[in-house]
Amino acid sequence: MRKITIFLFSFLFVLTSCGDDKENKVILSNSSGNINNLSVIIENDLWNGEVGEAIRRILAAPVDGLPQEEPLFSISQMPPEAFSGFVRKNRIFLKVEEGKEANVKVAENPYARPQTGIKISGQTDQEIIDQLEQHSEKIISTLKATEIKEKQRRIKKSLKDDTRLEKELGISLKFPTAYRYAKEEDGFYWIRKDIPNGSLEILVYEVPLGTIQKDTNVIGNIIAMRDSIGKAHIPGPLEGTYMITEEAYAPYLFESQIDGKFAWETKGTWEVKGAFMAGPFVNYAVLDQENNRYVVLEGFTFKPSASKRDHMQELEAILKSAKIK
Repeated sequence: MRKITIFLFSFLFVLTSCGDDKENKVILSNSSGNINNLSVIIENDLWNGEVGEAIRRILAAPVDGLPQEEPLFSISQMPPEAFSGFVRKNRIFLKVEEGKEANVKVAENPYARPQTGIKISGQTDQEIIDQLEQHSEKIISTLKATEIKEKQRRIKKSLKDDTRLEKELGISLKFPTAYRYAKEEDGFYWIRKDIPNGSLEILVYEVPLGTIQKDTNVIGNIIAMRDSIGKAHIPGPLEGTYMITEEAYAPYLFESQIDGKFAWETKGTWEVKGAFMAGPFVNYAVLDQENNRYVVLEGFTFKPSASKRDHMQELEAILKSAKIK
Protein backbone atom coordinates (compact mmCIF):
# COMPACT_ATOMS: atom_id res chain seq x y z
CA MET A 1 0.00 0.00 0.00
CA ARG A 2 2.84 2.34 0.88
CA LYS A 3 4.40 1.78 -2.59
CA ILE A 4 1.07 2.59 -4.27
CA THR A 5 0.75 5.80 -2.24
CA ILE A 6 4.27 6.91 -3.18
CA PHE A 7 3.61 6.13 -6.84
CA LEU A 8 0.36 8.12 -6.87
CA PHE A 9 2.04 11.08 -5.15
CA SER A 10 4.91 11.02 -7.67
CA PHE A 11 2.47 10.80 -10.57
CA LEU A 12 0.45 13.76 -9.29
CA PHE A 13 3.68 15.75 -8.80
CA VAL A 14 4.69 15.12 -12.42
CA LEU A 15 1.26 16.21 -13.64
CA THR A 16 1.43 19.34 -11.50
CA SER A 17 4.91 20.16 -12.82
CA CYS A 18 3.78 19.74 -16.42
CA GLY A 19 0.81 21.96 -15.71
CA ASP A 20 3.12 24.62 -14.29
CA ASP A 21 5.27 24.53 -17.44
CA LYS A 22 2.24 25.05 -19.63
CA GLU A 23 1.05 27.88 -17.42
CA ASN A 24 4.48 29.55 -17.58
CA LYS A 25 4.42 29.38 -21.35
CA VAL A 26 1.06 31.16 -21.36
CA ILE A 27 2.27 33.79 -18.89
CA LEU A 28 5.38 34.55 -20.96
CA SER A 29 3.62 36.36 -23.78
CA ASN A 30 5.44 38.13 -26.58
CA SER A 31 7.55 41.11 -25.61
CA SER A 32 6.98 44.51 -27.21
CA GLY A 33 8.66 47.83 -27.82
CA ASN A 34 10.46 49.70 -30.57
CA ILE A 35 14.08 48.82 -31.32
CA ASN A 36 16.50 50.56 -28.91
CA ASN A 37 13.75 51.75 -26.53
CA LEU A 38 15.02 51.07 -23.01
CA SER A 39 12.76 51.19 -19.94
CA VAL A 40 14.58 52.31 -16.77
CA ILE A 41 12.79 51.34 -13.56
CA ILE A 42 14.08 53.55 -10.77
CA GLU A 43 12.74 55.71 -7.97
CA ASN A 44 12.13 59.29 -9.06
CA ASP A 45 14.54 60.79 -6.53
CA LEU A 46 17.35 58.50 -7.74
CA TRP A 47 16.56 59.32 -11.37
CA ASN A 48 16.74 63.05 -10.66
CA GLY A 49 20.03 62.68 -8.81
CA GLU A 50 23.54 61.40 -9.46
CA VAL A 51 22.40 57.84 -10.24
CA GLY A 52 20.13 59.08 -13.02
CA GLU A 53 22.93 61.25 -14.38
CA ALA A 54 25.22 58.20 -14.51
CA ILE A 55 22.58 56.12 -16.31
CA ARG A 56 22.04 58.83 -18.93
CA ARG A 57 25.78 59.37 -19.36
CA ILE A 58 26.41 55.66 -20.00
CA LEU A 59 23.27 54.41 -21.77
CA ALA A 60 22.39 57.57 -23.69
CA ALA A 61 25.98 58.17 -24.80
CA PRO A 62 26.45 59.03 -28.51
CA VAL A 63 26.64 56.09 -30.93
CA ASP A 64 30.12 55.66 -32.43
CA GLY A 65 30.51 56.56 -36.09
CA LEU A 66 27.39 58.66 -36.69
CA PRO A 67 27.79 62.14 -38.22
CA GLN A 68 25.52 63.70 -35.60
CA GLU A 69 25.00 62.74 -31.96
CA GLU A 70 22.33 60.09 -31.37
CA PRO A 71 21.94 58.12 -28.11
CA LEU A 72 22.70 54.41 -27.76
CA PHE A 73 19.19 53.90 -26.38
CA SER A 74 16.02 55.98 -26.19
CA ILE A 75 15.28 55.92 -22.46
CA SER A 76 11.90 55.96 -20.71
CA GLN A 77 12.00 56.20 -16.90
CA MET A 78 9.32 54.98 -14.54
CA PRO A 79 9.12 54.34 -10.77
CA PRO A 80 8.92 50.68 -9.62
CA GLU A 81 5.18 50.88 -8.81
CA ALA A 82 4.46 51.75 -12.47
CA PHE A 83 6.33 48.69 -13.76
CA SER A 84 3.36 46.33 -14.01
CA GLY A 85 0.87 44.94 -16.50
CA PHE A 86 1.57 45.67 -20.16
CA VAL A 87 4.65 47.75 -19.31
CA ARG A 88 6.42 44.61 -18.10
CA LYS A 89 6.41 43.29 -21.66
CA ASN A 90 9.01 45.84 -22.81
CA ARG A 91 11.79 43.87 -24.47
CA ILE A 92 14.73 45.52 -22.67
CA PHE A 93 14.74 47.15 -19.26
CA LEU A 94 17.11 48.31 -16.53
CA LYS A 95 15.97 48.08 -12.91
CA VAL A 96 17.75 49.90 -10.09
CA GLU A 97 17.33 48.81 -6.47
CA GLU A 98 18.86 50.74 -3.57
CA GLY A 99 19.46 49.24 -0.12
CA LYS A 100 20.60 45.84 -1.41
CA GLU A 101 23.98 44.19 -1.91
CA ALA A 102 26.04 45.74 -4.73
CA ASN A 103 25.52 43.59 -7.81
CA VAL A 104 24.61 43.45 -11.50
CA LYS A 105 22.40 40.61 -12.75
CA VAL A 106 21.09 39.74 -16.20
CA ALA A 107 17.55 38.34 -16.30
CA GLU A 108 16.49 36.46 -19.45
CA ASN A 109 12.75 36.41 -20.24
CA PRO A 110 11.51 37.30 -16.72
CA TYR A 111 8.10 38.65 -17.80
CA ALA A 112 7.91 38.13 -21.60
CA ARG A 113 9.75 36.46 -24.46
CA PRO A 114 12.22 37.52 -25.80
CA GLN A 115 13.23 39.90 -23.02
CA THR A 116 16.43 41.00 -21.32
CA GLY A 117 16.48 42.79 -17.99
CA ILE A 118 19.50 44.27 -16.25
CA LYS A 119 19.13 44.53 -12.46
CA ILE A 120 21.56 46.82 -10.63
CA SER A 121 21.67 47.11 -6.86
CA GLY A 122 23.72 48.81 -4.16
CA GLN A 123 23.45 49.98 -0.57
CA THR A 124 24.11 53.60 -1.55
CA ASP A 125 23.95 55.87 -4.57
CA GLN A 126 27.70 55.59 -5.01
CA GLU A 127 27.66 51.79 -4.94
CA ILE A 128 25.03 51.77 -7.68
CA ILE A 129 27.06 54.23 -9.77
CA ASP A 130 30.18 52.11 -9.25
CA GLN A 131 28.32 49.02 -10.51
CA LEU A 132 27.11 50.93 -13.55
CA GLU A 133 30.58 52.15 -14.43
CA GLN A 134 32.39 48.87 -13.75
CA HIS A 135 29.96 46.82 -15.85
CA SER A 136 29.02 49.41 -18.48
CA GLU A 137 30.51 47.48 -21.42
CA LYS A 138 28.72 44.27 -20.43
CA ILE A 139 25.42 46.09 -19.90
CA ILE A 140 25.57 47.86 -23.27
CA SER A 141 26.71 44.80 -25.23
CA THR A 142 23.99 42.62 -23.63
CA LEU A 143 21.21 45.07 -24.46
CA LYS A 144 22.54 45.67 -27.98
CA ALA A 145 22.77 41.92 -28.64
CA THR A 146 19.11 41.54 -27.67
CA GLU A 147 18.09 44.29 -30.10
CA ILE A 148 20.22 42.88 -32.95
CA LYS A 149 18.66 39.46 -32.39
CA GLU A 150 15.16 40.98 -32.43
CA LYS A 151 15.89 42.87 -35.64
CA GLN A 152 17.16 39.67 -37.25
CA ARG A 153 13.99 37.88 -36.19
CA ARG A 154 11.87 40.52 -37.91
CA ILE A 155 14.06 40.43 -41.02
CA LYS A 156 13.60 36.64 -41.36
CA LYS A 157 9.87 37.08 -41.99
CA SER A 158 10.53 38.00 -45.65
CA LEU A 159 13.97 37.13 -47.02
CA LYS A 160 15.55 37.98 -50.35
CA ASP A 161 17.14 35.17 -52.35
CA ASP A 162 20.90 35.17 -51.69
CA THR A 163 21.76 32.26 -54.02
CA ARG A 164 24.01 34.39 -56.23
CA LEU A 165 26.13 35.40 -53.23
CA GLU A 166 26.50 31.77 -52.20
CA LYS A 167 27.47 30.61 -55.68
CA GLU A 168 30.09 33.25 -56.40
CA LEU A 169 31.47 34.17 -52.97
CA GLY A 170 30.36 31.31 -50.72
CA ILE A 171 28.47 33.73 -48.47
CA SER A 172 24.96 33.46 -47.09
CA LEU A 173 23.33 36.72 -46.01
CA LYS A 174 19.83 37.24 -44.60
CA PHE A 175 18.32 40.52 -45.85
CA PRO A 176 14.70 41.52 -46.55
CA THR A 177 12.93 41.46 -49.90
CA ALA A 178 12.75 45.27 -49.72
CA TYR A 179 16.40 45.27 -50.84
CA ARG A 180 17.46 44.78 -54.45
CA TYR A 181 20.69 43.89 -56.25
CA ALA A 182 21.93 47.18 -57.68
CA LYS A 183 25.28 46.04 -59.10
CA GLU A 184 27.09 42.74 -59.67
CA GLU A 185 30.52 42.78 -61.26
CA ASP A 186 33.82 40.94 -60.75
CA GLY A 187 32.78 39.39 -57.43
CA PHE A 188 31.49 42.73 -56.12
CA TYR A 189 27.86 43.02 -54.97
CA TRP A 190 26.01 46.24 -54.23
CA ILE A 191 22.61 45.72 -52.58
CA ARG A 192 20.31 48.61 -51.72
CA LYS A 193 16.97 49.59 -50.24
CA ASP A 194 15.16 52.86 -50.94
CA ILE A 195 13.78 54.74 -47.93
CA PRO A 196 12.06 58.15 -47.76
CA ASN A 197 14.63 60.80 -48.72
CA GLY A 198 17.50 58.33 -48.79
CA SER A 199 18.72 54.76 -49.03
CA LEU A 200 20.35 51.87 -47.16
CA GLU A 201 23.29 50.21 -48.92
CA ILE A 202 25.14 46.91 -48.52
CA LEU A 203 28.45 45.95 -50.14
CA VAL A 204 29.79 42.39 -50.29
CA TYR A 205 33.19 41.48 -51.79
CA GLU A 206 36.48 39.73 -51.06
CA VAL A 207 40.11 40.84 -50.98
CA PRO A 208 43.39 38.91 -50.58
CA LEU A 209 44.72 38.34 -47.06
CA GLY A 210 47.64 40.69 -47.68
CA THR A 211 45.26 43.64 -48.12
CA ILE A 212 45.06 44.10 -44.34
CA GLN A 213 48.31 43.61 -42.46
CA LYS A 214 47.69 43.04 -38.74
CA ASP A 215 51.20 44.06 -37.68
CA THR A 216 51.10 47.38 -39.52
CA ASN A 217 48.59 50.23 -39.80
CA VAL A 218 45.31 48.26 -39.82
CA ILE A 219 43.04 51.29 -40.02
CA GLY A 220 45.17 52.73 -42.84
CA ASN A 221 44.91 49.43 -44.74
CA ILE A 222 41.12 49.39 -44.35
CA ILE A 223 40.76 53.02 -45.47
CA ALA A 224 42.92 52.34 -48.54
CA MET A 225 40.82 49.24 -49.34
CA ARG A 226 37.53 51.13 -48.97
CA ASP A 227 38.70 54.05 -51.08
CA SER A 228 39.94 51.81 -53.89
CA ILE A 229 36.61 49.96 -53.94
CA GLY A 230 34.72 53.26 -53.88
CA LYS A 231 36.70 54.61 -56.82
CA ALA A 232 36.21 51.41 -58.85
CA HIS A 233 32.56 50.64 -58.07
CA ILE A 234 30.65 53.43 -56.30
CA PRO A 235 30.32 56.56 -58.43
CA GLY A 236 28.93 59.85 -57.14
CA PRO A 237 26.26 62.04 -58.76
CA LEU A 238 28.75 63.88 -60.99
CA GLU A 239 31.29 62.54 -63.46
CA GLY A 240 34.59 61.79 -61.76
CA THR A 241 33.12 61.66 -58.25
CA TYR A 242 33.15 58.55 -56.07
CA MET A 243 32.81 57.38 -52.47
CA ILE A 244 35.76 57.59 -50.07
CA THR A 245 36.31 57.46 -46.31
CA GLU A 246 35.90 60.89 -44.76
CA GLU A 247 39.34 62.43 -44.68
CA ALA A 248 38.88 64.74 -41.67
CA TYR A 249 38.33 62.03 -39.03
CA ALA A 250 39.80 58.55 -38.58
CA PRO A 251 37.15 55.79 -38.22
CA TYR A 252 36.68 53.77 -35.04
CA LEU A 253 38.32 50.32 -35.11
CA PHE A 254 37.22 47.31 -33.04
CA GLU A 255 37.92 43.59 -32.93
CA SER A 256 34.76 41.60 -33.59
CA GLN A 257 33.42 38.28 -34.88
CA ILE A 258 31.20 37.24 -37.76
CA ASP A 259 30.10 33.60 -38.05
CA GLY A 260 32.65 32.65 -35.39
CA LYS A 261 35.50 34.17 -37.41
CA PHE A 262 37.71 37.09 -36.41
CA ALA A 263 36.72 40.38 -38.02
CA TRP A 264 37.95 43.95 -38.04
CA GLU A 265 34.94 46.18 -37.36
CA THR A 266 35.26 49.75 -38.62
CA LYS A 267 32.74 52.53 -38.02
CA GLY A 268 33.02 55.99 -39.47
CA THR A 269 31.78 58.44 -42.06
CA TRP A 270 31.88 58.12 -45.85
CA GLU A 271 31.80 61.04 -48.26
CA VAL A 272 31.76 61.54 -52.01
CA LYS A 273 34.97 63.01 -53.33
CA GLY A 274 34.04 66.10 -55.32
CA ALA A 275 30.41 66.31 -54.14
CA PHE A 276 28.51 67.26 -50.98
CA MET A 277 27.28 63.83 -49.92
CA ALA A 278 28.14 61.92 -46.73
CA GLY A 279 26.83 59.49 -44.14
CA PRO A 280 27.79 56.73 -41.67
CA PHE A 281 29.17 53.29 -42.51
CA VAL A 282 30.01 50.04 -40.70
CA ASN A 283 32.54 47.69 -42.27
CA TYR A 284 33.44 44.12 -41.30
CA ALA A 285 36.61 42.62 -42.77
CA VAL A 286 36.17 38.94 -41.89
CA LEU A 287 39.28 36.76 -41.79
CA ASP A 288 38.71 33.63 -43.91
CA GLN A 289 42.04 31.83 -43.68
CA GLU A 290 40.75 28.64 -45.28
CA ASN A 291 40.15 30.54 -48.51
CA ASN A 292 43.14 32.89 -48.12
CA ARG A 293 40.99 36.02 -48.12
CA TYR A 294 39.10 38.65 -46.19
CA VAL A 295 35.36 38.70 -46.81
CA VAL A 296 34.26 42.34 -46.64
CA LEU A 297 30.71 43.18 -45.55
CA GLU A 298 29.76 46.83 -45.40
CA GLY A 299 26.60 48.80 -44.76
CA PHE A 300 26.15 52.53 -45.20
CA THR A 301 23.29 54.99 -45.10
CA PHE A 302 22.39 58.12 -47.03
CA LYS A 303 19.63 60.16 -45.40
CA PRO A 304 20.55 63.85 -45.06
CA SER A 305 19.45 65.78 -41.97
CA ALA A 306 17.72 62.80 -40.35
CA SER A 307 18.42 60.27 -37.60
CA LYS A 308 20.38 57.23 -38.73
CA ARG A 309 20.89 55.11 -35.62
CA ASP A 310 18.13 52.59 -36.28
CA HIS A 311 18.96 52.37 -39.99
CA MET A 312 22.57 51.54 -39.16
CA GLN A 313 21.43 48.92 -36.68
CA GLU A 314 19.33 47.27 -39.39
CA LEU A 315 22.41 47.07 -41.58
CA GLU A 316 24.48 45.74 -38.68
CA ALA A 317 21.88 43.04 -38.01
CA ILE A 318 22.00 41.98 -41.67
CA LEU A 319 25.78 41.88 -41.83
CA LYS A 320 26.03 39.89 -38.60
CA SER A 321 23.75 37.23 -40.11
CA ALA A 322 26.46 36.30 -42.63
CA LYS A 323 27.60 32.69 -42.93
CA ILE A 324 30.83 31.95 -44.78
CA LYS A 325 30.80 28.52 -46.41
